[in-house]
Amino acid sequence: MNWTVIIPVVFGMLLLSRRRTSILVWSIVWWLAIYIILSFGFATPVPASVIWLYMGIVTGVILLYVTSSEEKMRAFRDPLVRFLVQPRYTIFVIAMILLIPSIVATSVYFRLTAPVRPPFFARTIHPANPDQITAFGRQYNLVTLDNPLRRLEQTDPGAFARHVQAGREIYYRNCFYCHGDDLRGTGLIAHALNPIPTNLEANIDILQESFLFWRIAKGAPGLPEEGGPWESAMPAWEQFLTEEEIWQVILFLYDFTDLRPRARHEGVGE
Repeated sequence: MNWTVIIPVVFGMLLLSRRRTSILVWSIVWWLAIYIILSFGFATPVPASVIWLYMGIVTGVILLYVTSSEEKMRAFRDPLVRFLVQPRYTIFVIAMILLIPSIVATSVYFRLTAPVRPPFFARTIHPANPDQITAFGRQYNLVTLDNPLRRLEQTDPGAFARHVQAGREIYYRNCFYCHGDDLRGTGLIAHALNPIPTNLEANIDILQESFLFWRIAKGAPGLPEEGGPWESAMPAWEQFLTEEEIWQVILFLYDFTDLRPRARHEGVGE
């Protein structure tokens, strides 16, 4: 979280709450406050498509609130009507009529005339993992890292099955909203993201488990430059899950797809 943005916004709203303010003003303030927090309040940038998805929901909630009673509707509507019809506000109304279309037209113009520029480096769709990462307060060598739960598949099938089930529960609590019920990147909010989530069912067998550990633990903030430019919404799950929970999710991904992780001796250059 970017507290240098969130704290001033919350403090400003607390100060405003001490004053008698119309529902119209409060509606505008709430809308702007949520937009500012979504746009600038997170260390990992939120994709614009997700921001506008949530702002659509916020707008709907505000409209439901102000239309929930005749009294609220009147308190919301009357200041707006006075602003539009009273002569003393005419200059401001004319300014808004001219300014809003001008802003929209300027934005459209610059978007349409912006030169198309290729990335200044060659982009790799599936960037190679680094040799080492730091997660959970210690270093991991991804070249030699194995899933510590994988050996239970042979030595203790019952314990292995319990870990797979735990991974299933973790996935459906946290991951399926984007990656979907079937792991194909077709979750409830997948198409509001840019880029859309990876289709895990299609390519998980070409990946080693250490690669998945890196990508889940570090998320979009951990992508290297050669993987960019990225607008991925993938969070760094090391902030929300334990190391064992990440390995459990990885077990579930392979179990669900009925695929096996790529062994180290497979692939070009290995």
